[in-house]
Amino acid sequence: MKGFFKWFQSSSKMKRWMLLIVIGIILACYGIAEILVLDDVSLTFQGLGKIIVAFVVGFLVIVIGLVGLNKRTLEVLVESTDERMENKKNVNVKSLIFNKTVYDQGPNIVVIGGGTGLNTVLSGLKKYTNNLTAIVTVSDYGEEVSNSKKQLGIKPIDDVKDSIIALANQDEVMKQLMDYNFTNGKLKGLSFADIYFSAMNDVTHDFSKSIIKSNDVLNIVGKVIPVTLDQMNIVAELDNGYVVTEKAKIPEIVYEKVTKINRIYLNPSNCRPAPGVVDAIKKADCIIIGPGSLYTNVIPNLLINGVTRAIKESTAIKIYISNIMTELGQTDNYTIADHINAIEEHCGKGVIDYCIYDTGEIVPELIKKYNVEGQDVVEQNIDKIKGVRFMQRDLSMVTEGYIRHDPTKVASSIIELICDDLKYQDKQNDPQYMMLNNKLREDKRIQKVQKQMKKKEKKR
Repeated sequence: MKGFFKWFQSSSKMKRWMLLIVIGIILACYGIAEILVLDDVSLTFQGLGKIIVAFVVGFLVIVIGLVGLNKRTLEVLVESTDERMENKKNVNVKSLIFNKTVYDQGPNIVVIGGGTGLNTVLSGLKKYTNNLTAIVTVSDYGEEVSNSKKQLGIKPIDDVKDSIIALANQDEVMKQLMDYNFTNGKLKGLSFADIYFSAMNDVTHDFSKSIIKSNDVLNIVGKVIPVTLDQMNIVAELDNGYVVTEKAKIPEIVYEKVTKINRIYLNPSNCRPAPGVVDAIKKADCIIIGPGSLYTNVIPNLLINGVTRAIKESTAIKIYISNIMTELGQTDNYTIADHINAIEEHCGKGVIDYCIYDTGEIVPELIKKYNVEGQDVVEQNIDKIKGVRFMQRDLSMVTEGYIRHDPTKVASSIIELICDDLKYQDKQNDPQYMMLNNKLREDKRIQKVQKQMKKKEKKR
């Protein structure tokens, strides 16, 4: 008997529907047989009702079984052909149909920032829509580079490269390729990404076009655009009046001087947005700012001429993803309110509608590790901020001993806000809303199943 139930619960999920159809046929045949052998003498109201119920139930069970079998067959077919499917055991047909046909009709989302925070958001959102635009910081000018890079005249592309990796369908393979460093000969000190972008720049004769063309050449989800093509030097003015002119030295000097950053600005101050940046913001349904290094990856993008104005004028939902931990030499002892205030002090109000922040439920042992390094959990004093709506969600995960934003959780929180906005606009019957909502529900179900499995493994 135990073996029978194990067979019934097989991973293919098709045998259960076959068994259901057989049960339905038996019930329907029973009802038909009773009608055929029935005579007028033995006919009673109770007996007739029993026959009708058996036949109707049997017929309904057959229909349910056929629908379930066809649905599961479709799931199996799509699972075997859809490269985007990461978890092929915990899906339903609604999410599969979404994966196959609706990515191109998904919400138009612009993500602004740089570093690992930006790439975390991108890697999560690419599972919901193809209409993604990453507007990336290009701010490593002035830093020491190898002679090989100088000869090639390579511009700062690290953040651009990492965003392309995050949006790749096969991100692990893309990362290995882009990060591959040559160790011998004239190519020593160069990575594949350096050579690739140098070649693309020569072919297109335009750095911006070389990146935009790469979106198609590398077959990534969405597109990556540098925030500016002008030389972008980030300068920090500290509370004590000291000025730091090199981006890489800002955290170190702030920490040594035991002071805070008063403001940052760009030198030169008239950096122009790269082609496509303002247009992407204008067309966006949702604009994401952060997470990331507040003064070196988040705010600098907003200081480019025309970017902040375009965000304020946009009708899109504007969401700020708050950092989970403070950053040494940048946001020491900062709260959520301090992060938002810093952005509004540099850009004015109107660039943030919502702030999504973590619950702060993190393993104490990990927090102690960060405390030793001068970092702490970002305090949640949201009462001090007016004009911004807050959304608290479990966003964190632990990877290789570090606290990071979970791409899936961050993406689902963003999509939840987009769905709520569509619902507010009375667009519950809109195909985009229905597909996003179905995908969101299914992802939450998968997360719940995975959480339960982890709990079971821990108990063992």
